[in-house]
Amino acid sequence: MPKTAKAKKKVSKIKTKVASKAKPSVTKVESKGPIKISKNYVPKDTEKYMCEKHKVYFRIRLTEWKKELIKSNNEALYNGGMDDNNISADIVDQANSYIDSNVEMKAINRQIKLISEIDKALRRIREDTYGYCLDTAEPIGLKRLMARPVAKYTIAAQEKHEKDEKVHADD
Repeated sequence: MPKTAKAKKKVSKIKTKVASKAKPSVTKVESKGPIKISKNYVPKDTEKYMCEKHKVYFRIRLTEWKKELIKSNNEALYNGGMDDNNISADIVDQANSYIDSNVEMKAINRQIKLISEIDKALRRIREDTYGYCLDTAEPIGLKRLMARPVAKYTIAAQEKHEKDEKVHADD
Protein backbone atom coordinates (compact mmCIF):
# COMPACT_ATOMS: atom_id res chain seq x y z
CA MET A 1 0.00 0.00 0.00
CA PRO A 2 1.47 3.36 -0.90
CA LYS A 3 2.11 5.85 1.86
CA THR A 4 -0.73 8.17 0.81
CA ALA A 5 -3.27 5.36 0.90
CA LYS A 6 -2.20 4.46 4.48
CA ALA A 7 -2.46 8.10 5.50
CA LYS A 8 -5.91 8.41 3.98
CA LYS A 9 -7.06 5.23 5.78
CA LYS A 10 -5.70 6.53 9.10
CA VAL A 11 -7.41 9.93 8.65
CA SER A 12 -10.63 8.13 7.81
CA LYS A 13 -10.42 6.08 11.04
CA ILE A 14 -9.77 9.25 13.07
CA LYS A 15 -12.74 11.02 11.48
CA THR A 16 -14.96 8.03 12.30
CA LYS A 17 -13.84 8.06 15.95
CA VAL A 18 -14.37 11.83 16.26
CA ALA A 19 -17.76 11.59 14.62
CA SER A 20 -18.85 8.79 16.97
CA LYS A 21 -17.81 10.84 20.04
CA ALA A 22 -19.56 13.94 18.75
CA LYS A 23 -23.11 14.77 19.77
CA PRO A 24 -25.69 12.72 17.97
CA SER A 25 -27.26 14.56 15.10
CA VAL A 26 -30.78 15.76 15.57
CA THR A 27 -33.08 14.81 12.77
CA LYS A 28 -35.85 17.24 12.10
CA VAL A 29 -39.26 15.72 12.17
CA GLU A 30 -40.98 17.08 9.13
CA SER A 31 -44.44 18.30 9.88
CA LYS A 32 -47.26 17.01 7.82
CA GLY A 33 -48.43 19.10 4.93
CA PRO A 34 -51.29 21.52 5.33
CA ILE A 35 -54.32 19.99 6.98
CA LYS A 36 -57.23 19.66 4.57
CA ILE A 37 -60.80 19.40 5.72
CA SER A 38 -63.95 18.72 3.74
CA LYS A 39 -66.48 21.45 3.10
CA ASN A 40 -68.96 19.54 5.26
CA TYR A 41 -66.58 19.28 8.24
CA VAL A 42 -67.92 20.46 11.60
CA PRO A 43 -65.70 20.43 14.71
CA LYS A 44 -66.70 17.75 17.20
CA ASP A 45 -66.42 17.63 20.99
CA THR A 46 -64.82 14.18 20.67
CA GLU A 47 -61.76 15.69 18.97
CA LYS A 48 -58.97 17.32 20.94
CA TYR A 49 -59.96 20.93 21.66
CA MET A 50 -58.38 23.37 19.19
CA CYS A 51 -56.56 20.68 17.24
CA GLU A 52 -55.25 21.60 13.80
CA LYS A 53 -58.56 20.64 12.16
CA HIS A 54 -60.42 23.07 14.41
CA LYS A 55 -57.96 25.86 13.67
CA VAL A 56 -58.21 25.28 9.91
CA TYR A 57 -62.01 25.18 10.11
CA PHE A 58 -62.25 28.48 12.02
CA ARG A 59 -59.56 30.12 9.86
CA ILE A 60 -61.55 29.28 6.72
CA ARG A 61 -64.83 30.36 8.30
CA LEU A 62 -63.42 33.68 9.54
CA THR A 63 -61.71 34.41 6.23
CA GLU A 64 -64.88 33.74 4.23
CA TRP A 65 -66.91 35.88 6.63
CA LYS A 66 -64.41 38.73 6.24
CA LYS A 67 -64.59 38.50 2.44
CA GLU A 68 -68.40 38.65 2.55
CA LEU A 69 -68.33 41.72 4.81
CA ILE A 70 -65.83 43.53 2.61
CA LYS A 71 -67.88 42.75 -0.51
CA SER A 72 -71.06 43.93 1.22
CA ASN A 73 -69.39 47.15 2.39
CA ASN A 74 -68.01 47.88 -1.07
CA GLU A 75 -71.43 47.34 -2.66
CA ALA A 76 -73.14 49.53 -0.05
CA LEU A 77 -70.62 52.33 -0.53
CA TYR A 78 -70.91 52.11 -4.30
CA ASN A 79 -74.71 52.06 -4.25
CA GLY A 80 -74.82 54.82 -1.63
CA GLY A 81 -72.74 57.03 -3.90
CA MET A 82 -75.21 56.42 -6.71
CA ASP A 83 -78.15 57.64 -4.59
CA ASP A 84 -76.53 61.02 -3.97
CA ASN A 85 -77.16 61.95 -7.59
CA ASN A 86 -80.93 61.86 -7.05
CA ILE A 87 -81.32 64.98 -4.94
CA SER A 88 -84.99 65.77 -4.59
CA ALA A 89 -86.58 69.17 -4.24
CA ASP A 90 -88.98 67.74 -1.67
CA ILE A 91 -87.64 68.31 1.85
CA VAL A 92 -89.27 65.11 3.17
CA ASP A 93 -87.54 63.04 0.50
CA GLN A 94 -84.24 64.72 1.34
CA ALA A 95 -84.68 63.96 5.06
CA ASN A 96 -85.63 60.38 4.29
CA SER A 97 -82.58 59.98 2.05
CA TYR A 98 -80.35 61.46 4.76
CA ILE A 99 -81.72 59.05 7.39
CA ASP A 100 -81.30 56.07 5.06
CA SER A 101 -77.70 56.97 4.27
CA ASN A 102 -77.00 57.58 7.97
CA VAL A 103 -78.37 54.15 8.91
CA GLU A 104 -76.35 52.57 6.08
CA MET A 105 -73.14 54.27 7.26
CA LYS A 106 -73.71 53.06 10.82
CA ALA A 107 -74.14 49.53 9.50
CA ILE A 108 -70.92 49.87 7.48
CA ASN A 109 -69.08 51.15 10.57
CA ARG A 110 -70.32 48.16 12.60
CA GLN A 111 -69.11 45.84 9.85
CA ILE A 112 -65.72 47.55 9.78
CA LYS A 113 -65.41 46.94 13.55
CA LEU A 114 -66.43 43.32 12.96
CA ILE A 115 -63.74 42.97 10.28
CA SER A 116 -61.23 44.24 12.84
CA GLU A 117 -62.45 41.60 15.32
CA ILE A 118 -62.11 38.93 12.63
CA ASP A 119 -58.51 40.03 12.00
CA LYS A 120 -57.80 39.77 15.73
CA ALA A 121 -59.32 36.27 15.82
CA LEU A 122 -57.18 35.21 12.84
CA ARG A 123 -54.12 36.56 14.66
CA ARG A 124 -55.08 34.52 17.76
CA ILE A 125 -55.30 31.41 15.54
CA ARG A 126 -51.75 32.06 14.30
CA GLU A 127 -50.55 32.61 17.89
CA ASP A 128 -52.34 29.43 19.14
CA THR A 129 -54.46 31.39 21.63
CA TYR A 130 -57.72 31.16 19.66
CA GLY A 131 -60.52 29.39 21.48
CA TYR A 132 -59.25 30.32 24.94
CA CYS A 133 -60.63 33.11 27.13
CA LEU A 134 -58.45 36.21 27.23
CA ASP A 135 -59.27 36.68 30.95
CA THR A 136 -59.23 33.16 32.37
CA ALA A 137 -57.37 31.17 29.66
CA GLU A 138 -60.13 28.54 29.89
CA PRO A 139 -61.54 26.99 26.72
CA ILE A 140 -64.37 29.08 25.29
CA GLY A 141 -66.12 26.02 23.90
CA LEU A 142 -66.92 24.83 20.41
CA LYS A 143 -70.64 25.66 20.62
CA ARG A 144 -69.91 29.29 21.51
CA LEU A 145 -67.25 29.59 18.81
CA MET A 146 -69.61 28.07 16.24
CA ALA A 147 -72.22 30.68 17.17
CA ARG A 148 -69.75 33.57 17.45
CA PRO A 149 -66.35 32.79 15.85
CA VAL A 150 -64.86 36.09 17.07
CA ALA A 151 -65.65 35.31 20.73
CA LYS A 152 -62.80 36.28 23.06
CA TYR A 153 -64.28 35.29 26.40
CA THR A 154 -66.15 32.43 28.04
CA ILE A 155 -69.81 33.16 28.68
CA ALA A 156 -69.14 33.94 32.36
CA ALA A 157 -66.26 36.31 31.52
CA GLN A 158 -68.35 37.98 28.78
CA GLU A 159 -71.21 38.58 31.22
CA LYS A 160 -68.74 40.10 33.71
CA HIS A 161 -67.37 42.43 31.00
CA GLU A 162 -70.87 43.50 29.99
CA LYS A 163 -71.80 44.12 33.62
CA ASP A 164 -68.64 46.21 34.12
CA GLU A 165 -69.40 48.20 30.95
CA LYS A 166 -72.93 48.89 32.19
CA VAL A 167 -71.64 50.03 35.58
CA HIS A 168 -69.10 52.38 33.97
CA ALA A 169 -71.68 53.67 31.50
CA ASP A 170 -73.90 54.74 34.41
CA ASP A 171 -71.08 56.85 35.92
